[in-house]
Order: sequence, then C-alpha cells, then structure tokens
Amino acid sequence: MTPVIWLPGQKQCPHMREDWGKVGHRGTVRDYPGFSPSVDAEAIRKAIRGIGTDEKTLISILTERSNAQRQLIVKEYQAAYEKKLKDDLKSDLSGHFEHLMVALVTPPAVFDAKQLKKSMKGAGTDEDALIEILTTRTSRQMKEISQAYYTVYKKSLGDDISSETSGDFRKALLTLADGRRDESLKVDEQLAKKDAQILYNAGEKKWGTDEDKFTEILCLRSFPQLKRTFDEYRNISQKDIEDSIKGELSGHFEDLLLAIVHCARNIPAFLAERLHRALKGAGTDEFTLNRIMVSRSEIDLLDIRAEFKKRCGYSLYSAIKSDTSGDYEATLLKLCGGDD
Repeated sequence: MTPVIWLPGQKQCPHMREDWGKVGHRGTVRDYPGFSPSVDAEAIRKAIRGIGTDEKTLISILTERSNAQRQLIVKEYQAAYEKKLKDDLKSDLSGHFEHLMVALVTPPAVFDAKQLKKSMKGAGTDEDALIEILTTRTSRQMKEISQAYYTVYKKSLGDDISSETSGDFRKALLTLADGRRDESLKVDEQLAKKDAQILYNAGEKKWGTDEDKFTEILCLRSFPQLKRTFDEYRNISQKDIEDSIKGELSGHFEDLLLAIVHCARNIPAFLAERLHRALKGAGTDEFTLNRIMVSRSEIDLLDIRAEFKKRCGYSLYSAIKSDTSGDYEATLLKLCGGDD
C-alpha cells in the first residue's frame, strides 16, 4: 500500500490511518492546523446544549477537521461529558442533515461497514451501493471494513453478502470483500497478454461464457495491471472489454464487472458518474450523495469534482446547490470545498 505523501506545511495527525489516503492529497478536507480536541468538544457541546442548536458552529467544526481529528473530538467529548457525540447529534438533529453529521464523526471503516449493512437490509438489496463500495476501496480498506463489520454486527460481511446475493454476482462480491486485489503499481506485460487471451477465450471465442475467469482476473489484478490487460484485449479481439462484457454477461454480475473496468480506468470518473445520477432527476439519492461526499473527502474529491465538471458541463457545487437546501446543503458545500 502506498503511504500518504504529506504536502509542505501539512501537519500529519498521529492517529491518521495512512491507508485511507492516497498518494498526494486530492481531498477537500485536511487536518486543521492548531487543532485542539478539547476546545472543539466544548464548542460542540455548547452548540448542542443551547436553546436551539447552533448548526453553524457544528458545521464549521466538523467539516473543517479531518476524520482522524474528529475521532479525537469524539473521545474528548465522551471523556468530558460522559455522552457519545453521535447520540447527542442524533437526538438534536434530524433528516439528511443528521445522517450527514453522524457520518462525519464515524471512523471510515465503520462508516463503510454500516453502508454495506444498509445496502443489504430490508426488503431489497441495493446492488449499486454494494458494487460502488466493493469496487472503489483498496484491499487494505476492505480488510478494515470486514473487521469493523464483524465488530459492529457480530456477523461476517461474507455471510451477509452470501445470504443476500446469488450466482456469479455473489462469487465476485465475495472475492472483492476478501480484499485480495493486488495493490502493486508495477505492470507485468506478459501477464497482461496472458490474461487478455484468457478473457478472450472465456468469452468472445467460446460458445457460452466462462464467468469464473472474468471474476478471477477482474477481482484480483491491480488496476494498473487491468488497464494494460484491457489494451491487450483490444488488440486480440478488436473490441473494448466493456462491449464484450455487455455482450457476454447480464444482470448485476455485468454491472459489477463494468464498474471494475471503469474503476481500473478512472475511479474519480466512476464516482462522478454516481454523483451525477444521485443528483439528477426528480428526487435526490441522499444515501449515495452522503456516502461519496464523506468517504472521498480526504482521498480524491478534487478529482471527482473535475471529472463531474468534464462530464456534466456544470460544477458539482452548483448541482448540490440546486438540489439540496438548508443546513444539509451548507454541510455538503463545505465538504465539496469550492466551485469549479
């Protein structure tokens, strides 16, 4: 796993889990300089306890601190007031704004674990959310999410995926949930040629499709390796891998493999497309909007913003502004970090 590169003048918080960052800093949220957990905890307590809640203070503190810093505020708050900050936020706020603020004070691995649980709870399964989380997290992140999942629910993530999904889709999700994708940035040319041929033989070339081969290669090879493999695939078959997947496979399994292809090519573009869909049309999909804005705010939200603008012709900031309102809107705009 590549460590985070801290930019000049940026303080490294000792509690930052390096594996939640990426190389460089393409997030919109940074460590707050001169951070004091006790000062913040007290200000938050005042904001919550007063007559009427002081949302402005809550928003400005929680959106201007990194998640690692928010975890220290949570600790401090509990120690000073013998109350869980999360519970106080829940009892004081409501609606989408409450969900967003609670998400901000949740450790990233626990947040993802809860999102996965929500995707599988109730009558139907939200396959798109499962696909999005499992395709965009690194192997290291997936291992932490699985641990968090077990800690919170006393059930393994794999067991829940198994009981909520089926067939090739289930097999591929379980492989991703295992967190075994190679993370190295080195590309093996020979392997790319070999894998491309295997994919071609498993799909286009034969009568019927060998789905296991697709799962194995797409769920275990590193993204740079897959990119090279897709180039080789094009040379062999004169087709883009996406077109072959669309022609050979169907249903959620097809959706999942297409998502992996998009992520291998460009994760921020994949997530920008998800945000575009969450914000377009009659209603807003707050479940997706909150998840991406919170989970990518310290990783690649700047790149997601650029891809959104490229794709839609208008900025993510303006899309959020026209689609949301009140304190919820104010918080999302702070996380967005600026207009493009």
